[in-house]
Amino acid sequence: MTSTAKSSRSRTRHTGAVAVALTAAAALLAGCSSDDTSDNPLDGEKAEAGTVVVGSNNFAESTLLADIYGEALRAKGLKVGYKHNIGSRETTYGLMKNGSITVLPEYNGSLLAYLDPEAEQTSADAVNEAVKAKLDKKLTLLESSPAEDKDSVSVNAETAKKYGLTASSTLADLKDAAPELVIGGSPEFQTRQQGLKGLETVYGLKFKSFKALDAGGPLTQAALTRNEVQAADIFTTDPTIVKEKFVVLKDPENLFGFANVTPLVHKDGLPKEGVDALNAVSAALDIETLLDLDAQVQLEKKDPLDVAKAWLKSAGLA
Repeated sequence: MTSTAKSSRSRTRHTGAVAVALTAAAALLAGCSSDDTSDNPLDGEKAEAGTVVVGSNNFAESTLLADIYGEALRAKGLKVGYKHNIGSRETTYGLMKNGSITVLPEYNGSLLAYLDPEAEQTSADAVNEAVKAKLDKKLTLLESSPAEDKDSVSVNAETAKKYGLTASSTLADLKDAAPELVIGGSPEFQTRQQGLKGLETVYGLKFKSFKALDAGGPLTQAALTRNEVQAADIFTTDPTIVKEKFVVLKDPENLFGFANVTPLVHKDGLPKEGVDALNAVSAALDIETLLDLDAQVQLEKKDPLDVAKAWLKSAGLA
């Protein structure tokens, strides 16, 4: 994912979400398919010498991408451990800074929005340079993938029909309907610029109410499907968009910015062969591939580690 994290899937979260993330992480760990470096991904312990620890946020695509990164590194002979489903960016960024995590799948524009909410996003390259300037000095970004997954405001089929919204409709077209709609998303979406704040300041959208759910995950998908919310923050590579006939509203003002999948790394923890391996993954991962891999995990219920290994082999990266 924003989310966005996904999101952004902005995939950024704030202080109130940390407690939620702690609880969610504990529940989700039991379902992890990859070997973790510790029983508790939030323990803050630094990685064992020589081990590259790959982390993920608490949504399915982040776990999949972490498995892809980790298995690509293993293919180069590196020792890898995992800390899956940690929670929000507010948590994972701190663990990256202190060296508890070595590698994290990130989304460049979403990370920039977290580091500098007022930063303009004019291109993917410009975003990456801005992120590098704002990052903690121990961290850096590697090369971005063409695959992009970012936050969107999507409405369910019933709402789209009622208000005449189509795939060509924009967020501005929601202005008259918004006061009658409940919008759902992660708790942090309520306070982010890439969230309700920006939707109001950029597009003038004032919703009837907000329902706190998860970061574009199963709670949000289910609530939108059941019409418990009529609009929601859904990530643009979410396969349920097609399955449930959600309508993604266009964002002509680029509120949700860029969200290219990009490895965030702790400089001291990743050797050159690891850097080269992750850059090769980025070069091979396009949006069509990511959509397909997401569908295998989220709709076909395949193990993300198995999906990661199969794709790396097919791409000549394992």
